[in-house]
Amino acid sequence: MADALIGIIGGSGLYDMEGLTAVESVSIDTPYGAPSDALVLGTLEGVRCAFLPRHGRGHRLLPSEVNYRANLWALKSLGVRHVISVSAVGSLALDIEPGHLVCVDQFIDRTRNRANTFFGDGCVGHVQFGDPVEEGLRQVLLASARAVSGTTVHDGGAYVCIEGPTFSTRAESELFRSWGARVVGMTNLPEARLAREAELAYATLALSTDYDCWHADHDEVSVASVIAVIQQNVAAAKRVLRETCRRVAAMGDVTWPAHSALGGGVAVMTRPDLIPTEARRRLQPILGQYLWPEEQH
Repeated sequence: MADALIGIIGGSGLYDMEGLTAVESVSIDTPYGAPSDALVLGTLEGVRCAFLPRHGRGHRLLPSEVNYRANLWALKSLGVRHVISVSAVGSLALDIEPGHLVCVDQFIDRTRNRANTFFGDGCVGHVQFGDPVEEGLRQVLLASARAVSGTTVHDGGAYVCIEGPTFSTRAESELFRSWGARVVGMTNLPEARLAREAELAYATLALSTDYDCWHADHDEVSVASVIAVIQQNVAAAKRVLRETCRRVAAMGDVTWPAHSALGGGVAVMTRPDLIPTEARRRLQPILGQYLWPEEQH
């Protein structure tokens, strides 16, 4: 089984990826349980990729039911260094119309019921998260989107992540707008936090499907309206993903700040010899090279 360099996490409507060659399906058992689905490994535009549908094929998992830790652990164990998250979102800004794409650069966490760290149970660690999106990867994604998407692409903005599965109330939507947030979704947290702890470069391609519920001149968001726009957005997203893979492949062995988020292991507060055996097993792909290099394969 060959390692992959880029991990692609597909959101609503994006359950597979055409164009992959040398394809193999891999089921990975993680210490956190099963990922959302089997991962599909293949070569896309000259680079090895691992594709994972966040909600499972057939869209079986609620945003709160997604096993984010298992998903990111599985990608890390495959050698992935860059993660591109594709996510359907509601627009909180007049200029972000349904059908537009947004390369977000910030997150606001409004989730409540999700395991959001690899640390705990005997191992304490803290990583910086002031800039939650890896800017180098975001710039590649942005340039790719502007080159091939065929639609308007917005540079930056904050993504509010709500628990779901209901959409926002009108009061919540207006509150998010007052904060200056640009889009609202249900899935990018704790995904981005876990990617940072795992030293994975992470960037989001957000697909605007509706105006949430704040816009008086537009119908309130519904599943039917969202699906109609998603079908258009997914085709654009797939073009962007292929172009992003082509550009990353051309860059070679690029390293960005997120790839050293653990500071060589100094982000871990717990004395290594006090970390329980079970915690060591769970954290081996993430911390092993720093704390237990003799156990690395």
